[in-house]
Amino acid sequence: MSKAQEKLELKAEKREILGARVRHLRKSGFIPAVLYGKGLASIPLQIPNKDFFKTFHVAGESTLVYINVDGQSFPTIIHDVARDPLTDDVIHADFYKVRLDEKIKTKVPVIFDGVSPAVQDKQGIFVRNVNELEVEAFPQDLPHEVKIDISTLVNFGDQVQVKNIDLGDKVKIIAEPEEIVATVQEPLSEEELKKMLEVQAPAVEEVEVIEKEKAVPEEELPETPAGPAPVAGAEKKPAEKPATEAKPPAKK
Repeated sequence: MSKAQEKLELKAEKREILGARVRHLRKSGFIPAVLYGKGLASIPLQIPNKDFFKTFHVAGESTLVYINVDGQSFPTIIHDVARDPLTDDVIHADFYKVRLDEKIKTKVPVIFDGVSPAVQDKQGIFVRNVNELEVEAFPQDLPHEVKIDISTLVNFGDQVQVKNIDLGDKVKIIAEPEEIVATVQEPLSEEELKKMLEVQAPAVEEVEVIEKEKAVPEEELPETPAGPAPVAGAEKKPAEKPATEAKPPAKK
């Protein structure tokens, strides 16, 4: 179920351009990178875009890649790839030097292959529980991917568990044997689907209606003076000023 790769080699050059100036390096068609590992001082590298992507497409972050620098070959794993958050372009790559006599742990992508009769013939729902698996092996024995045949999923409830995956004696999966990797569920009935949608649907509109229809309590209503209703078209008379006492004429 695992797929091993042939020896992958990638040529790189030592990089003299550091810091913020690497943006000019990228515009020139190179990927800035760094090589590091146990007992090795970090070496800044630059790799042609075309060569890097060709290798990365095959190796991913789990397959052994031999980096050739000034005629010296280093066994490495592409440990990390940084991307621009806006363009998704690769802006930097880390190559971790490994020892071929020491086992390492890494995550390997899971690929589902074939057709499940429970899905094709019975309209079951295929459920993928994992996208990758952590494995342990010597660097040269690491698989590029774990391919799982789902044609064994014949009936509803059938499962592929970790214990069902055979990667040989050289590769160990770091997971519980009973962990479910994939399964097929019985299709939902119309009533079950309706209930699910009702639970998932937000109650925003209902809240808005409640707010709009909310009545103002009577005790909060402003008091209005009692009196006859105004007659339509009647003009308002100005308020009469209070009468003032007439002053006696001044004596001459």
